[in-house]
Amino acid sequence: MIRHAPKNYKCPICIGLSGVERKDTLLKLTDEVYKDDVVTAYINSFWIPTCEGHVIIVPNKHYENIYELPNNVGQRIFLVAKKISIAMKNAYKCDGITIRQNNEPASQQHAFHYHLHVFPRYEGDKFESLQPKDKILSNPKDRMKFANKLKQYL
Repeated sequence: MIRHAPKNYKCPICIGLSGVERKDTLLKLTDEVYKDDVVTAYINSFWIPTCEGHVIIVPNKHYENIYELPNNVGQRIFLVAKKISIAMKNAYKCDGITIRQNNEPASQQHAFHYHLHVFPRYEGDKFESLQPKDKILSNPKDRMKFANKLKQYL
């Protein structure tokens, strides 16, 4: 497999999935909007300023990238992405949805645990010109309001 995580990598997503909040992960328990036996979905801790409240969907088991992701896990991620997208349309009243997934550093993968992004999109949001250089670390309290909105529709 093609791997880029450094030796002794402490996966921040695996730490977040452990259910224990620690300093070495930005994911908070209140960020979780969906969980089943295969995948979990969180409000992402980094936001694109004009597309706040985007979600990442992660497998509960560690896979670095799409190359090693089992097909059945990928299928579940897709089904959950559809469910999250519909909830996002209803909860955020957004104009559209963008789904993005990065593999390897050349594609801007920064956390070496497979994750799929679901972004709310709005007319004129300038998403393509802002991303990823303008991402900002969001406040957990701000993320909670987006998580609560989505949970109402999930």
